[in-house]
Amino acid sequence: MNWDDSAYLVSKNRYSENSIIAEVFTENHGKISGIIFGGTSKKIKNYLQIGNKIYVNYNSKSVTRIGYFKIEILKALTPLYFDENQKLSCITSAMHLIKLLTAEAQSNKEIFKLIDKFFEILTSDNWIQKYIFWELELLKLLGYDLELKTMAEKEIVDSEVNYYVKSSTEKKSIPNFLIDENNMDVNLKNLLKGLKLVSDYLEKSILKPNNLNLPTSRTNFINLLK
Repeated sequence: MNWDDSAYLVSKNRYSENSIIAEVFTENHGKISGIIFGGTSKKIKNYLQIGNKIYVNYNSKSVTRIGYFKIEILKALTPLYFDENQKLSCITSAMHLIKLLTAEAQSNKEIFKLIDKFFEILTSDNWIQKYIFWELELLKLLGYDLELKTMAEKEIVDSEVNYYVKSSTEKKSIPNFLIDENNMDVNLKNLLKGLKLVSDYLEKSILKPNNLNLPTSRTNFINLLK
């Protein structure tokens, strides 16, 4: 099996002294793992930053055996943020979600387009707010739509509008900007509430049922915002 495709690097691990095993999310083939010979060399290592857009040639003798990548750099996206710790941490966290939540070798062009959109979001002034909506869109594409606008209930307290969801055991507030797109009260406190809301949903509905833990990379990202 041999093919070429555009891809984003979502993870990498040392395989041998000179090689690494990389996971990439491709435009036409979904998430694929493969060995990169010489991946620890100075020439190639600089390309292999998590989040970089690369062009891969994949070769495998059978579908049951791990294949091999030859790579070329298309866009060195991650190095643009080497001096911006919050955005760099966000890249690591977002790519970890792609690695964790997507299935091997299942094509999904919408998710590939969503990764394109992610790097556009990082150039925005309100990138954290847009990133939260990006995570919600990712979950929706994977079949885990929160349907916040459908579930949310509204109450007015001291002339202020509040939104919340209620179960038999708890009542959880929802930051207004997630329901009301015209709401301009988007401070850091509300953004952190939005990220926590998504984290809680991830843990309860997706990760724990599959014996998975919330990624450390996500916790690190949120801590950097505080």
